[in-house]
Formats: sequence, structure tokens, C-alpha cells
Amino acid sequence: MNIELLPFQRFAIADLQNAVESGHKEIILKSCTGSGKTIILTHFMDEYLKCHNNTVFMWFTPGKGNLEEQSKKKMDLYIHNAQTKLLSDIMTSGFSDGDCCFINWELLNKDKNNARKEGEHTNFDEHVKKALDSGLEFKLIIDESHVADTVKTKGIVDIFNTNTIIRASATPKGYDKSAKLIEIDEADVINQGLIKKLLVINEGFGLIEGKTLEDNQVDFLLSKALEKQRLLRSKFLSRGSNINPLILVQMPNTSDALLESVEKWFESQKISYENGQLAIWMSEKGKKTGGITMHENLDGIEKNDAIPVAMIFKMAVATGWDCPRAHILVKLRDNMGEAFEIQTFGRIRRMPEAKHYNDDDLDSCYLYTLDDKFVEGAKQQIGKGALDASLINLKPEYKEIELVSEQRPDIEEPNDSKKAVVSITEHFRTKYNLSDDAVENQKKMETDGYVFTDYITNSTRYGSIHLTSQVDQLKGVDFKTPLNTHTHGREYHHQVGRISTDVSLEYDKVNAIVRRLFCEPSYKKTGRNKIKKLLKLDTRPLYAFVINNIDLLREDFKEAMTGQTAQGTLGINSGTVVKKTFRFPQQCLFTYNSKEMSQKIFSKNVYANYLESAEIRSSGEKAFERFCERNNYIQWFYKNGDKGTDYYSVLYEDNNGKQRAFYPDYVVGTTTGIWIIETKGGEDKSGNSQDIDRFSPKKFEALKNYIQIQQNDGKQIFGGFVRRDGSENLCICTDNYSEQIVTPNWKLLEEVFK
Repeated sequence: MNIELLPFQRFAIADLQNAVESGHKEIILKSCTGSGKTIILTHFMDEYLKCHNNTVFMWFTPGKGNLEEQSKKKMDLYIHNAQTKLLSDIMTSGFSDGDCCFINWELLNKDKNNARKEGEHTNFDEHVKKALDSGLEFKLIIDESHVADTVKTKGIVDIFNTNTIIRASATPKGYDKSAKLIEIDEADVINQGLIKKLLVINEGFGLIEGKTLEDNQVDFLLSKALEKQRLLRSKFLSRGSNINPLILVQMPNTSDALLESVEKWFESQKISYENGQLAIWMSEKGKKTGGITMHENLDGIEKNDAIPVAMIFKMAVATGWDCPRAHILVKLRDNMGEAFEIQTFGRIRRMPEAKHYNDDDLDSCYLYTLDDKFVEGAKQQIGKGALDASLINLKPEYKEIELVSEQRPDIEEPNDSKKAVVSITEHFRTKYNLSDDAVENQKKMETDGYVFTDYITNSTRYGSIHLTSQVDQLKGVDFKTPLNTHTHGREYHHQVGRISTDVSLEYDKVNAIVRRLFCEPSYKKTGRNKIKKLLKLDTRPLYAFVINNIDLLREDFKEAMTGQTAQGTLGINSGTVVKKTFRFPQQCLFTYNSKEMSQKIFSKNVYANYLESAEIRSSGEKAFERFCERNNYIQWFYKNGDKGTDYYSVLYEDNNGKQRAFYPDYVVGTTTGIWIIETKGGEDKSGNSQDIDRFSPKKFEALKNYIQIQQNDGKQIFGGFVRRDGSENLCICTDNYSEQIVTPNWKLLEEVFK
């Protein structure tokens, strides 16, 4: 199965490779639910084994289930000809170079298990010793490491004499501060559509504040949940998706009477065990409580079109259990509040089809509870992914406002390697002042730090120090190794792969670009080649060039693919842009922080009851919204969404030739026309830029070109980027973008909006 890795997955794989090759023994992979942890780790193992001999990977899983078998099956599916083994295979044939072994802890650390017992046959520990004696090295991956930190597991780890332990978890805990932490940004996973955008807590509860609940918590909470489930179900069906959203009902640990009332409530809604619409997971399969089997209707419940509408459970759902159609969590309480467990929240976080639907209802998950302690725990652990919410309506006077929104065609275009090679060539020529003279180019690049030699160079330090803080006092020394085309050929391909991960281009395309720009072919090509070579290296010097200069090359390729180029100023071919009329959505799911001091209603927002405590907002966005509310030149403002055809967008093209949608933050109505505003990170007090978006110059040019087209059509539309300077003043750029704010390109916003 050919898996197309997402950019954040490529970066995580590259970070893992760097960490292992840099000698870090303890590596923590913090990977949130839905990020594709198994995909990342299996591809990492495959990439590492391509370039390192005499290596065996051990993958340990927790629990009484068969997670090790599931993980092995996934690697067999993702990686062609993967050399995978289970414990039974190891006990039969031992270990071999390139093995990826999947083992459940309980098969080794339980007293009744025979794998480690001494006897006539070779036991597990003896197989490990034989492997070590033969020169094999073990690399350990500890999956769900937060539940595998016991004395027995530490004893098993010790027998491998390993110099690499990768601990993977959504919630790592208790790890050494010296460990290398690789954290996958949850925002990246959300942006790729793999997990839901928001956890909405107690939606609509604000409408009953101060009122007395006539129903008990079971009636009230389950009614809210079922109402939401039916809304989601109807929306999926209207899209042609037969997805049946699942309600998870978490019981307190101390109340059997409450369980009976929950079951009776569902039966009153014609949802029962007998008709298959109610499931329960309160114990291991087959066990009974009071004569009732506590394990019903679970077969196939994970399928998107499964029959059960709700599932009751008591403890946190089993480790590793995934049910992407689960959208709603009801947490019932007894007299004592219970702590929030982020693993439980993870069960309702995945998207059922690994994509967003550009619908606030379908792209969110929901928590209903009267347990304040649980709610506060959720907010603390999840942060701004857990917010209060309500539906707000568009004010009638803004229903007829129209803008032209640019969207990509339905056919997704592939990355264009021709445009990529032009961008990379232009970057090298500009940065290093290169010409068509390959000999002179080599001298110029050498002056700027590039190394040219037929040897592979490795740098290290030597000397004596008393404190680790004195490491900079050690002397440096370079070792040279004669280049071996077989051994270093693998290393060359490995490093080219790292570049391809950085710039989100396929390996074959990056390899072709490297050879096209830096390598002298051994044969004469016919036809006209418009791209002049920057260097003319033979194969052996090319291998050495890439290996010795990998850090510089990676940085240059990344800069080339995100920077503004001559070809990037030409705009997008208008024939490839889909133009649609955009109007403000009639209703939106408004998320806010009810704990903030100020709950002021912003009267100038196009929606009724839009609060100052709106979230998620950057500090720059909050400052801009407060400016809009008090500025007399501004009549109204609209906060745009960040993804989807329901929101306003402008297209730009990256240096791969791929169209990307840019969603400006605000549409602002003034006394003289409409402004399109994008807010960005500003500057600190020292004048250092805090704008982390490498595509800012491209987005600015795209907005500028869009505005020019609209003005040519006679529309009073303006636009610009807004940032804060080191003194917290809001500034705007409307003509020529520059990263530094203290230039003539930027003006005080209050001087422009007056």
C-alpha cells in the first residue's frame, strides 16, 4: 500500500532520524490522537534500515489485547517487503539484521509466560544475547509509553543494552528532562483534516443559566447528546455519507443504579441492546455483573455505518481503541467529580473519513457534563482546543454584502518539479551571486561555507573539561574518510530523502533536481536545456558534496521553496481559478472563553452577540478586533474562517507550482469601502520579527494582485497586512511588503483608518 506522507509526518520522520543519528538515547515522540503515529514510526524504521546495517527494531505495546499484531499488520500494509516478526517468530528463528519485531509487554513480564523461562529450548533472553554477540544493535520503540513505566518493563529494556529508546505517547509523562522531545503540533494535524477542529463543551448551556433544571442529569444530558447526534446524522446523509455518529456515555465508577436509569432512558427512545442500537463496554468480553453481560454489540462498532447509536462505558476506553465516528461524549457524575482523562477525549477526536467537511457541526466533537471538575480538567489539558460555544446569527443588514472568492478547481494538480527547479536555481544564483561559469560558482559557494572534496568529512571535538557547560572549550578536529560509492551511495540517497521531506517533494524529483543543477552527466543530452548547471560535478564528488553539505543544502532548499521569486510575482493563470460569490454565512458556531474577565459584546461585528472573549484568536487578532470596535472610520467587521469553500479565500502559487488557498483574517467595512486584512506576528522590543509564516510575502503579493483586479472592475476594495511593532502599535502595509516594520512600507493603522 503506497501511503502519501503528510508534511508534518515527513518532518517527524526527519526529526527522529536526526535524533537517533545524533546519539540521543532517550527520545520522546509526543504524537496526538489521529496524527498517524504508526505511519510515522513504521516509515521511520524503514528509512533508517535503508542506511544502517546490523540493526533490529523492537516495538513494544501495552494491554491484554493484540495491539502488537495490529501494529505488525499495519507495517506489512504500509511498507512493501517489511521484515516483521512477532514473539513466536523470534522464539523459532531468533533475530536477523533488518528485523522489525512487535511484542506485547505482557507476553514477557507475566509470571505465567514461558518466553523467558530457562529450559531445553532457547529462551527470549538467550536469543537477545546471541544477537548482541553477533554484532546486532537493538533500537527500542515503546508505544503508549505512559502506561508502560513499570519495574518489570525497565528490567526487560535493560537486556537489550540499547543506545536508542523511542517512547511514543499522546501524553508522555515522567521522562528525563535530558531526553530529546519531538512534538507533533496538534494544529498541523487539525489543518490536514485528520482530527476535529474543536471540542465544544456544553453547547447551548448558556441559554439556561440561572434557571432550574426540571429534568435530572440523565434526561438533560442525554437529550442534548441525542439531539446533536441526530443533527450530525442528517448532515452526513445529506452529503451522501452513511456515517452514524456515536455517543459515548461515561459512567462514574461507583454507581450501578445510574447505569439502569441510562439504559431505561435509551429504551424510551427505542435505543436498546435488543435492536442493536445500544452497546456497552464495562468489562472484558464474557464477564457478567449481576447476571448481565457487560460487553454487548461491540463487534464492528468502529465501522462508520455501524448500527449502535450510543455506547456505555465505565473506565477509560481500552488503550489503542479507535472509533472515528465517535463524535459526542456524555460524562455523568455522582457526588464526587472525577478527573479528566485526555485518552478518553481522544476517542471522539478523529475524523471519520480523515478529512474536514467545512461544516462547523461535523468538524467538531462535543462534551456534555454537569461535572465542573471534569470540564476544568478538559480545558487545562486541551487548552484552546476546548471552548464554550453558542450559535450566533448574521445581522440582517449584512446579508447582501458580496465579495469575489477565489477557489481551486476540483482537480488537484500535482507538484510541478519544473517550477521547483526554476525556484531553486534562482535562489542559489541570487544568494551566492552565481553565473553560468560552474568553476567560478564553486569558488563562490566555497567562500560561503560549502565544502568541495572527494572525501567524506566528519567533525568532532577533543580535550578535557570539568563541566558539561565547558564543551565549547574543546578543540575541533575533522576526519576524512575515502568515498565508497556503495556505502556512501546509500548515505547520499538518505540525505536526498531528508531534503525531499523538508520541501514536500517526492524523492525522485529532488534527486533529479540535485543532479540537474550540480552534476555533469556522463552522456550528451540532445535538445535545448533552459536551466544552466550551477556546478559540474562527477558522480563521486556529487555524493561527497551532498553528504558533506547536507545542513546547508536543506536550509537553502527550504528557503528556495518558500521565498518570493521572479516567477512567483507573475500571479496565477486566471484560467485555473474558480471564482465564486461569497456572502457571510447566515449562522456560525461561535467559540469563546467564558472564564475571561471581559464578556463585552462587540456591536460592530456582523454577527449578533459576538463577544470580546472570542477564541481561538492570536494576540494580534484580539488587538485588531478591539481597534475595530472603537475606531470611528470602521462601520463593521467580519472574522473569516481558516479553511473550506464556505469562507472567503484568495489563491496564490507556491514554488512547486501548486495552488494554495489563503484565507485573510478579516473583512472590514469602512466609510469609504471594504478592506481585506490579514494579521501577522509583529516584532519584539528588539525589532526581531515574530512572523513565523514563510509564505507571508507570497500571500501579500496575491492579495495585492487580487485587490488590483477588483479595483479595475470599479470596486472600492482595499487591503493590507497588519502587525504590531515593538511598542505594541498596530501598523499596516499596503504596497511593498517587508519583514521589518520600521520602514517606509509600514504606517500606523490609526493614521490610515481615519
